[in-house]
Amino acid sequence: MTDTPIIIHNTYNHNLTHFNMEEISMQLKSLRLPGMAACWDSLVETRRMDGLSLHDGLELMLQAEREQRTSNRNARLLKEARFRYQASIEEVSFDPKRGIEQARVMSLATCDYIRKGLPILITGPAGTGKSWLASALGHQACLCGFHTAYFNLSKLFEQVTIHRVEASLLRFFDKLAATDLLIIDDFGMKALDGQQLLDFLEILEDRHGRKATIIVSQLPVADWYDVLQGNTTAADAILDRIVHTAIRFELKGQSMRK
Repeated sequence: MTDTPIIIHNTYNHNLTHFNMEEISMQLKSLRLPGMAACWDSLVETRRMDGLSLHDGLELMLQAEREQRTSNRNARLLKEARFRYQASIEEVSFDPKRGIEQARVMSLATCDYIRKGLPILITGPAGTGKSWLASALGHQACLCGFHTAYFNLSKLFEQVTIHRVEASLLRFFDKLAATDLLIIDDFGMKALDGQQLLDFLEILEDRHGRKATIIVSQLPVADWYDVLQGNTTAADAILDRIVHTAIRFELKGQSMRK
């Protein structure tokens, strides 16, 4: 008895004799492969399948699935971050005279500072673009796949108070500690004392050397000690964790809001 040779054709029409095109699309969707399903539907609609090998077709579908998942992930990260501004690196107005050098900002676009757990301090008068720059860096972090959270400092302490009342503060602190990039805006608008000072120290202590933190303030760094009142030991510890290793941007010029 001689073996019958098996001929494998290089077109989908021959390989998919037993499958309905629409049924395959439904199965891909049921398997939660929307990118592959959309690519399949497009190949069927445009009749491109006939000219593709099985390998090339699968490669196209896998690429479409990867792109879809990346897009979904980025959208989720951006939504969860709750940025003050919907800004991107490309929208930053570079001006060395204002303290925003293009080379320095673009070097941060790789997000290597997040991998190293380095802090960034952005200071300058009102309207000089501090929050915009912080939002743009956060946006880039999301595109690179990093979990990011944006808080106005007063809103952050409101959340701390709520979680303390609900006896869920430890869980909230753990969530902050696990966030790849934490952006704290409007630092120094009012003095921190008592429990706020200790809470702020705990947040920074959990992140020190592990996770990146961006702090935005109208006050120059030299004046930060004045807003950390009542506990010199805690104040020293806070400044030690965010000042010495930080990447700094000192923005200048007139308010851009005019």
